[in-house]
Amino acid sequence: MSRYARFASVVPDVYMDKELDYGIPHNLERDVRPGVQVDIPIRGHMRKGYVLRVKDQSDFPRVQPIKAVHADKGILEADLFQLALWMAKYYCCPLSQVIKVLLPSSIRNDTKAKEQLYVMRAKSREDLVEVCKEIRARAPAQGRVLECMLKVRKGILLTEVLEQAGCSRAAVEGLVAKGYLSTDIIRVDRSPLEGQNYFRTQAKTLNSEQGAALQAICSNLDANRYQTHLLYGVTGSGKTEVYLQAIDRALALGKGTIMLVPEISLTPQTVERFRSRFDKAIAILHHRLSPGERLDEWQRIARGEARIVIGARSAIFSPIPKLGLIIVDEEHEGSYKSEESPCYHARDVAVMRGHLCKGVVILGSATPSLESFYNAQQGKYQLNRLNSRADSASLPAVQIVDMKREIERAQGYTSFCQPLLDGIQKRVASGEQCILFLNRRGYHTTQFCNGCGHVMDCPHCDCALTYHLGQESLACHLCGYTISPPPRCCPKCKSQDTLKYKGVGTEQVERALHAIFPDIRTLRMDADTTRHKGAHARLLQEFRTGKADVLVGTQMIAKGLHFPQVTLVGILNCDGSLNMPDFRASESVFQLITQVAGRAGRGALAGEVVIQTFIPENDTIRLAAAQDYDAFYQDEIAVRELFHYPPFAHLAKFTFSGLNEANVAQTASTFRSYLIGLLPKGYEIHPVIPAGHARIKDNFRFQFLVKGPSIYRLNQAVETVRSRWQIPSSVRLGVNIDPLGTFF
Repeated sequence: MSRYARFASVVPDVYMDKELDYGIPHNLERDVRPGVQVDIPIRGHMRKGYVLRVKDQSDFPRVQPIKAVHADKGILEADLFQLALWMAKYYCCPLSQVIKVLLPSSIRNDTKAKEQLYVMRAKSREDLVEVCKEIRARAPAQGRVLECMLKVRKGILLTEVLEQAGCSRAAVEGLVAKGYLSTDIIRVDRSPLEGQNYFRTQAKTLNSEQGAALQAICSNLDANRYQTHLLYGVTGSGKTEVYLQAIDRALALGKGTIMLVPEISLTPQTVERFRSRFDKAIAILHHRLSPGERLDEWQRIARGEARIVIGARSAIFSPIPKLGLIIVDEEHEGSYKSEESPCYHARDVAVMRGHLCKGVVILGSATPSLESFYNAQQGKYQLNRLNSRADSASLPAVQIVDMKREIERAQGYTSFCQPLLDGIQKRVASGEQCILFLNRRGYHTTQFCNGCGHVMDCPHCDCALTYHLGQESLACHLCGYTISPPPRCCPKCKSQDTLKYKGVGTEQVERALHAIFPDIRTLRMDADTTRHKGAHARLLQEFRTGKADVLVGTQMIAKGLHFPQVTLVGILNCDGSLNMPDFRASESVFQLITQVAGRAGRGALAGEVVIQTFIPENDTIRLAAAQDYDAFYQDEIAVRELFHYPPFAHLAKFTFSGLNEANVAQTASTFRSYLIGLLPKGYEIHPVIPAGHARIKDNFRFQFLVKGPSIYRLNQAVETVRSRWQIPSSVRLGVNIDPLGTFF
């Protein structure tokens, strides 16, 4: 007979593709439940794990006991636990990997809460007034401490007392010893919003389209009914105001809200607008937070102190009580898709979480993904349209400029067409602002030898090195390898003075602007200028307050930013993206052009957009310039259906990587052969090919795609292959369900 009355199936917090059974000691039976963190022995070591289920018997004759239960840490509540199970099944990955994404490392591990000494009055205010009079003459420092303590309501942090009184800790300790003051250790939240103040704002009057959308959303909130709304509105149509008023209704109903934004750069702007409306009920979550800040925000959310969570994709896993509303702003953005296992898409996870908690999900975009718009057309989502800009503002006028003619006119290559230069000069003279978009950072994209044709590439990756003028270096944007300073002679043919540069990046654009307009004030926003914590917020605030005339940037400036003084947007080059061997290439370019163009004319002043291109007749560019999403959708969805691509089929990408090229290629081919034998008709298995970046960090990469009607049927086949055949330990397999890119 077993020594345990009950057992637990536990998922270890280590990479392990299976669950383990443990006995539940009698003294722990009340605490062990699904989702709770426990200490378990594995191969002589103590590890943490999460209870998957509790049961009355185990199939194993001998099991070890659970050693401890951490009921106060890292508990996956019912809806999050069900979400984790779904993610493991859908995204074809171990549950342990999903749990690591759901719970931040500071929660799973032993990051400590921050504690500080708190000083309080031990006697009444009246008594201390008399004491202060007596003590001030013989002990001035203690007198100043008492004066500070008489000004506070209850107590104050020791650090603040010492700063205000201008004394040492000994003065406070002396008053404690005399019985006038007392101290206690209290927890102090490390808030990333500490010290930030916002002006209070009121709800705006909605136009008829906004009002209809809000009414539809609120009817589902009031009824506690799950529904996904696709809020499709042109740029500047007032989607954010609909979000704010929907959140207001959710709060009135006692429900919490998760607000996802696609870029950290959007978080400061979003927080500012939300804090001005909802004061301090907000927490933020993104990867730039320190472990301590993330721990404190996570626990504030779990305690119900923050009813609104704003953040990037991982914020969808916030442990918010009574979750009733999830908003995915700019739902089409690729940054919602994780490229690390589990390769989840935060938008799709949001829809599933809304379903599990019977909440309302809002997917907002001016350029919805084809999958989301198709779901709305099929009735899976409720479509709410905002066809015009709020406050009667007009869409910007768009001019497409043929750069072939501009090069002929300039008798050589130029980064700026004449209409764009004229527009910049006009705006700067009138005190307005401009945005210039180029989705390449650095100064030059390539250094090459004009004699032998050798290209300076990364020795560890399959890509060319980018020249950065500021650091005077060549850098790999995949692994970080650098050469500083760049070579002066060709490393292959040893020729002197034959090394040249080509390609334009944001750094060169900024420098070229200063050469043409010496007095112009510029800011640059790309991965190089936003490396440090707080850089996004600082750059955006400087531009918003008029400290620069032109903002030059990559795609991080294309996403939902609101600058009323911007009246000119220049899109310098997006032709290259149209030539990518990827079925989403046209969709990505259409979205990018439309979103960047939408930054112009969002205030009282009219906006203008200049698109520079070598293919002005291209349908994608033409429709994006007209902001004609419906026409683009009709064209693109017909192509998807013809070639059986999403949303008409599911897609999975299998990527194999390792140090031995032949071994990796053979492993990929063998795995593919097993799948061919297991999948029924209706599945299309593409051949094994080198990945777009065939080598990264010395690892060779091969991949193949699978198209078919059911992800679950495909994942069953994958699990069968894994159980029958052991992938060599030297080869790593990455499974990407619903990949956004099929080339890299």
